[in-house]
Amino acid sequence: MPDKDDRLLNRLGGDRIGSRQIDELIGISRGLAADGIINTAEAEFLQKWLAANADISDQPLIRTLYRRINEILADGAVDEDEHAELLDTLGRFSRHDMELGEVLKATSLPLCDPAPALAFAGRNYCFTGTFNFGQRKHCEQAIIERGGAAGSLTMKTNVLVIGAYATESWKHSSFGQKIMTACDWRDAGRPISIVSEAHWAAHL
Repeated sequence: MPDKDDRLLNRLGGDRIGSRQIDELIGISRGLAADGIINTAEAEFLQKWLAANADISDQPLIRTLYRRINEILADGAVDEDEHAELLDTLGRFSRHDMELGEVLKATSLPLCDPAPALAFAGRNYCFTGTFNFGQRKHCEQAIIERGGAAGSLTMKTNVLVIGAYATESWKHSSFGQKIMTACDWRDAGRPISIVSEAHWAAHL
């Protein structure tokens, strides 16, 4: 059985490995997001790097990102929504302004206050951002299964749901314009609610 000094050295060694992995991932993220385009080959490169590092890492960020990239590449392609989600995630990570899994304080998003009770049957939902629940298509399927509709933001949208993985700089993200458009409609008196993923999920 290792003595106290050995356990300390092992822990410190693990901390150095974890820090080195994060530094390397930041560099990879910065490179992939630099031109504003992430193709399937680049996504697969990221997937391979994460696969090689996920098992030896105690960093929840790496394990979570690995799970998400696997979901995105499950069908062998990166569609438009998945591209926007991945580009936004990597861009924010490379700028050090996010921790994947850190929920944004509600006060920094233009959420309805008080948050409304939600119904699903006959209601139109739109999802934007990166979700703890899963990919956007999984969120949309949850609405459809409950008798509602889900898709793009339109004048018929009743509820805009903002994903849990967000940052203080949401206005500058690839999803910011959609949120601001919904805010403008709400301010103009249109019956649209803006809620957090956590609030939406609590009603499922």
